[in-house]
Amino acid sequence: MTSFSAHLHDGSTIKVSSTGDGPALLLPVRSTPQEDGTAETMRLWGADPDLGPNLIAGLSSSHRVISADYEAHRMAHPAPDTLTPETVSADLLAIADAAGAGTFGYYGYSWLAMSGLQLALRTDRLWALVMGGYPPVDGPYAAMLAVTRAAHRASLRPAANPETPAEPGDWSSTQISTSADQTQQFLTLYEYLAAFDNTDVPSLSVPRFCFAGSADRIEYGPDWGDTVVEIAEPLRCRSEDLSGAGWQIELIEGLDHLSAMHSSVVLPLLTERLAAVKPPA
Repeated sequence: MTSFSAHLHDGSTIKVSSTGDGPALLLPVRSTPQEDGTAETMRLWGADPDLGPNLIAGLSSSHRVISADYEAHRMAHPAPDTLTPETVSADLLAIADAAGAGTFGYYGYSWLAMSGLQLALRTDRLWALVMGGYPPVDGPYAAMLAVTRAAHRASLRPAANPETPAEPGDWSSTQISTSADQTQQFLTLYEYLAAFDNTDVPSLSVPRFCFAGSADRIEYGPDWGDTVVEIAEPLRCRSEDLSGAGWQIELIEGLDHLSAMHSSVVLPLLTERLAAVKPPA
């Protein structure tokens, strides 16, 4: 593994790693294992603490995997006033540049999948785009703006019961532990995205694939405005439109937002789909 540093739009610096040989593939994931305590908590909530290392290990036999934990970086170095679709795209390009990748494939999940779509609309450097857990059309932009506004309001006031941890799986009882700057940056992002035309299928020439769990529907409680974030339904309802526009779509039966993100699910999908794409020389 080789390490580099990338300078991002806000002047912060992020660590970038490169592993393997072959066509460049950018993954905004953590490259090192989680600490034992954090890993156990993630498992209790249904997340995969080994996601990044497993994807890197599995894909680096056929690709030069460029990895950078962009989400963790933004939590450590928030950009409350400047995180926009344009600057996120610029940051991802800066990560690729730091690793010397002129062209590269991209895989992201959830808001990082949405970021990949924004990137693909702004550059011709991608040889493949894979979106997981976020539909490219009829996406939950309004719902995510509402949830993010609620999270930002909560971050401005002390938690009611900071000593009482939520039961794993009880999302409605979770308390906001992020700072105002951390939530503000995502509020800025989704406010900019409110103007994004999300009704037409994005017209792209890059090979593109989107997947989600068939049960990916996130319901928030009263503190969050009873907001419902629909991920699977737009893929189900607009599958013909997407397929006609050159998108490959897959709904994975029975999986929700977290379980469809696991490396055991994602790695076979990426391996199969990327093998069918011929990157530029």
